Amino acid sequence: MKLGFFAQNGTVVFWEIFPNNMRGASSPAKSQTAGESAMRISEDRYERDRQRLELALRFLTHEARTQTIRVWTGLSDDRIRKLYRSYLGRSACYVPRHRGKSPHQSAYFTRSLRIQQQAAVLASFFALVGLVPAEPSAAAGAALPNICHGNSLCTAFETYTTLIVSPSISFEHAVFLAECLARGDQLRLGKCCDCGGIIVVERFPIREKRCHHCVAQRD
Repeated sequence: MKLGFFAQNGTVVFWEIFPNNMRGASSPAKSQTAGESAMRISEDRYERDRQRLELALRFLTHEARTQTIRVWTGLSDDRIRKLYRSYLGRSACYVPRHRGKSPHQSAYFTRSLRIQQQAAVLASFFALVGLVPAEPSAAAGAALPNICHGNSLCTAFETYTTLIVSPSISFEHAVFLAECLARGDQLRLGKCCDCGGIIVVERFPIREKRCHHCVAQRD
């Protein structure tokens, strides 16, 4: 099976060239129903593969690491590298790649008022697109990485980078924040004790938390 790629009007379109035996062409001995069923199966597989590739490319444009893309798309490391070399590894559209481990320290989101404020904005967008469950749990965190949620995560992150001047949270940190909020074992959505605005807090905060604006007013 061969896979081809085209870039058209800024949007990458993926298509699959199926062998003749996967295009519904059946021998006279096969029934038309069987041929149509085989075609539907092939089309479903093509559609799933196309969605995985499109999400992988979207993650790559945000400088996501290979291991992050693998978890969210199910693609192999080799296919991710080939996708990068084909579209983003050339000088005209070069996007840097990052090596090493993905972010894993939740304290990053509470280390400064600026990061706290931006984490609250990003978490609000996550909630709006349905990435934050009503009851965070390990099961919810495990179920988070999929194609639908991946596209929603990208949309939320792109909205955040559009609205925030000089955004400080990278895409990899945004993925980690979404995972933390889904699990609820380290971070959760909370409310400012003064205005009630959404903020990101530790699971067991040792003191009342205030948003960036309320802190500034008190000072």
